[in-house]
Amino acid sequence: MAPRLSGLVAAAIIALPGAAGAELRPLARPESIVAAIENATPAAAPDPAGEVTEDQLTEAAAPPELASADPGAQLGPVTHLPLPRFVTLKTSEGNVRRGPSLSHRIDWVFVRRGMPLMVTAEFGHWRRVEDAEGLGGWVHYALISGTRNVLVAQDRTILRRRGDEGAPVVAELEQGVVARLNECSRDWCQLSVSGYRGWAEKTALWGVFPDEVLD
Repeated sequence: MAPRLSGLVAAAIIALPGAAGAELRPLARPESIVAAIENATPAAAPDPAGEVTEDQLTEAAAPPELASADPGAQLGPVTHLPLPRFVTLKTSEGNVRRGPSLSHRIDWVFVRRGMPLMVTAEFGHWRRVEDAEGLGGWVHYALISGTRNVLVAQDRTILRRRGDEGAPVVAELEQGVVARLNECSRDWCQLSVSGYRGWAEKTALWGVFPDEVLD
């Protein structure tokens, strides 16, 4: 019998305890913000209020964003990368703001490292992003990475040895599992999760465009 990978397994991969379903939705803005979440590099020092300032978040500190996107996408005015495109959250917590600056209100806090996000707009050092449920807002670009992950959108998604419905089963993935995206053909994507590697049907995944092909 193929092993079944639950959200708990996926959480262990991304060093986040608890079931995956409990971490899918971002947290609403707390009543009292003790410290903001925007992170730069480990060497960046926060200001006395605990918030990293825009002066400390420079373009040189940010990881590159890869140009993987919808084939019909437009180019962003800042990065000249396609819009929309998929990225991942590189931190375990990330403030999601109503507008593209530190002065804008925090509406959400993303709390799942490695979760896929879709970039839909750019302004200066800020990117407007959405999660799989369409929730989101503006995050500082230093909080995201060009590394590609996907979210399993259908329960009991089968991971197969090859991109073929008749290929042997490697594992069964529960809805909410986050997996590393390695490559994609037109209909299948190769994933890595919890030490397993195999192919899943693209229609069962969020974090990759329907016509996107990755080598």
